This record gives sequence, C-alpha cells and structure tokens, in this order.
Amino acid sequence: MAEQSEMSFWDHLEALRWMLIRVLVAWGIFMLLGFMFIPYLFDHVVMAPCSNDFFLYRWIAEAGTAFSHWTEQETGVAFSMLPDFIGKPFRVDVINIKLASQFFIHMSLSFWLALLITFPYLVYEVWKFVCPALYDNEKKGVRWAFVFGTVMFFIGCVVGYSVVFPLTLRFLYSYELSPNISNQLSLDSYMSYFLMLIFMMGIMFELPLLSMLLSKLGILNRSFFKKYRRHAVVVLMVVAAVITPSSDPFTLMAVFIPIYILWEISAFLVKPEIKTEN
Repeated sequence: MAEQSEMSFWDHLEALRWMLIRVLVAWGIFMLLGFMFIPYLFDHVVMAPCSNDFFLYRWIAEAGTAFSHWTEQETGVAFSMLPDFIGKPFRVDVINIKLASQFFIHMSLSFWLALLITFPYLVYEVWKFVCPALYDNEKKGVRWAFVFGTVMFFIGCVVGYSVVFPLTLRFLYSYELSPNISNQLSLDSYMSYFLMLIFMMGIMFELPLLSMLLSKLGILNRSFFKKYRRHAVVVLMVVAAVITPSSDPFTLMAVFIPIYILWEISAFLVKPEIKTEN
C-alpha cells in the first residue's frame, strides 16, 4: 500500500527542492573533480578514435585478416567484406580555430562527465521522490524500469563510443572528394559529432523502456512488432545508413545490428495481444 500519511503541496515542493539541491551538489562536486582529470581523459579516451591504435580498428583489422586467410584456404581466393578505409593508415589532425574553444570544451566535458557519473544518483533521487506515492505492487515494476532504463542508457553510450562514432569518424575523415584537398578537423566539429553520436545512441537504447511503458498504458502490444517487422528492417537500415554514411556492408551492419536488437528486445518486453472471444 502507498504511505497513509498524506503530504501537502508545500511538503511535496520542499521534498523536491531538497532533492534538486542534493543532485546539484553531487553534480557540482563531480564537475570540479572531473575538471582536473579532463586533460588525461581527453588524450586517452576522447581522442583515442583518432589513430590506428584504437581497439575497434585493431579488432576489425585482425578479424578481416583472419577472414581473408580462411576464404583463401577454402576457395583459393582471398575475400574481404571490410571497408576499404580500414586498411589505410589513419591519423586525425584536430586543430583549434577559435580562441576560447579549448577552455569551453574543457568546461563542457566536465559538465557531461559529471552528468554521466551522477546520472545513477539522479535516478535514485527521483525514485525516492516518487516512491511514497506508489502502491507496493507498483514499486517493484517502477524500480525495475528505473534500473533497466539507466543500464540501457549507459550501454547505448558505450556502443556509441566504441562502434558508431569511430566508424563514422574514420569513414568521413578518410572520404576524399579530390586529392587536392587535405583534411583538417576543427576541435569544435570533432566534439560536436563525438557528443551527439554518443548521447544519441544512449537515448536510442531507451526504446525498449519506452515500448514497455506504452505497453503498460495499453497503446502498444506485440502484434505491432510482428506486423511491421519487415518495415522496421528497412527503416532501421536507413537510420543506420544516415548515422554512418558508408557504402560498405560491414560498417552498415555494425550500426544496424545493435539497433535491430533493440527492436527485438522491445517486442519481447511488450504485452502480447489480448484475443477477444466472439
């Protein structure tokens, strides 16, 4: 049962105020701490996809070499599905063209890092705020939704950093319209793509949670996913092509497969269609 003692409007407002104060204090502390570690994280994490040493590039190169050897042994002809730009030397030259960009990016990275670190605590504070208004049978489901949504967001950010952003960066930076043009990437442009793609994947990974909530409201059921699965494959393929505008099948599938898995997880989590008797 929900708590019997009823809180007035001002009591709720006071509880919300203290919740925001605690979250802002935690966020401020982590932002100050993060400010000190940002230079190290920038060199070893943010800029890591800019060279051939990045783990994804090495794994792809090793997998491609093993696959080529296998096809050559089996068929006598070496065959590779890897994109052409993977085998080329890769180094991104990032330059700064605005006087204050380095300072403001240092501040913005401290902000986003603190937000990521405090995000689980924020979810916990929101849970504590709404928990007294819930019945016992509702608390378990809402608690699971908060935890599931938080975990999926972080998984999406990891996929964005590990797969989507590096492949997008490597393709776009290696793309050559004319040999007379040399690529130099501005710091602002690099950080814009970096943050956008990572957080966009984090938000996209909330699709199963959104589907589950819509199912709870009776708006969505499993028959929708069954009926529109073929349409979804086409739409998600287009989305993957937009995110990573590469013509090779490997890069396209590397982005499409995680998004399609989200679709299937969503289909599994929603309620089945209720069959009405005539």
